Amino acid sequence: MISPSPAGAPGPAVAGLRERKKARTRRAIQDHALRLFAEHGYEATTVERIAEAAEVSPSTFFRYFPTKEDLLLRDEYDPLLAEVFRAQPPHLPPLDALRAAFRAVTEEAGDADLESALFRVRLAMTVPAARARTLENLLSMMDQLGDAVAERAGADPRAPAVRVFAGAVLGALLPAMLTWAESGGATTLADLVDEALTLLSAGLPV
Repeated sequence: MISPSPAGAPGPAVAGLRERKKARTRRAIQDHALRLFAEHGYEATTVERIAEAAEVSPSTFFRYFPTKEDLLLRDEYDPLLAEVFRAQPPHLPPLDALRAAFRAVTEEAGDADLESALFRVRLAMTVPAARARTLENLLSMMDQLGDAVAERAGADPRAPAVRVFAGAVLGALLPAMLTWAESGGATTLADLVDEALTLLSAGLPV
């Protein structure tokens, strides 16, 4: 028997519908923003113009994206990657599990999503404000990755080994992303990440 929700709390169906609606709104804001960036340039596109195109208020925009730069640095694939990583078989070493998770997520993404990600990465490389915010974003990603790795290993997420592992992985992913952007997507992101993590697993032979 399914227990009723506490008084005032939404049931699972309502909560799920609400989350899907939020995801659609977030995606619509980002899609309109990227279209406007391509048409008018990043600097010339204001938050107000993006909000108008997405048919939301500026205050709603900021609930989903705290700054305009976050449009380039955030997407739904970060939490999805953590979820797929946690679902990998427990016998896999962390790097192998992460490699498998990243390939699964990137191969699941459609061509339009990958083109959007490529455009965002290339813009983030050239927009000074986005480059500055990238460090904050990387630190947040390092914490999220550290939490997932620690949960998988039954370790303290603040342990030096966990933090060094998460930092090393992001250090390997960053040049893979840059190479992908510089090549215009000539090599798949999944292959570049796989190569980067393989080099890390091998001790970075040079």
